[in-house]
Amino acid sequence: ACARQPSPALEALGKAHPDVQIHGLDVEDHCDISRLAGRLQGEPIDVLINNAGVLGKRSFDDGAMRDQSFGQSDYEDWTRIFRVNVMGPMKMAEAFIEAVATSRQKKIVTLSSMLGSMTLNTTGGLYGYRASKAAVNAIMKSMAVDLAPRRVIAVALHPGWVRTDMGGRNAAVDIGESVAGMRSVIERLTIADAGCLIGYDGQTMPY
Repeated sequence: ACARQPSPALEALGKAHPDVQIHGLDVEDHCDISRLAGRLQGEPIDVLINNAGVLGKRSFDDGAMRDQSFGQSDYEDWTRIFRVNVMGPMKMAEAFIEAVATSRQKKIVTLSSMLGSMTLNTTGGLYGYRASKAAVNAIMKSMAVDLAPRRVIAVALHPGWVRTDMGGRNAAVDIGESVAGMRSVIERLTIADAGCLIGYDGQTMPY
């Protein structure tokens, strides 16, 4: 498990579960990713979960819809969004592919969003975030094709609109429901699911 900064909650988690290793990692720092891959070399990873993601400089509660509306684009903010949401998962997959490919389950799961779906976009807006999630969906599709000969299952996973600091207080899904659903989906993944965008409820979603 990785986090940018240590915290009392993470330290307590590590003490309560001795089998959990917690590492400092910032996915914006590609050298940091390479260093961690080097330290963990030789350890198989059954499921590599790319969970890090940013909506932008503001959350839904703080005005993300307004800040990412047409004519209001902050391209410096876009750069960070893409570095975390798109380049981060790609670099992680490339750095840890041998650990995944030599494991038993061979799964790479990147948390995406239904907001990256072209088909489901009927409301517009959120340009930077939507574009980043559409991009990472494309990456996971290509990855599924390229890694199929190694039997690696690469998928994009929509966690739902979850009540977190990012999702805001009006989000429809609580954290426990989302996590339970995603764990169930990940457990049941087969090679037939590779390249799909799958919701936390198990439904395959359109790109």
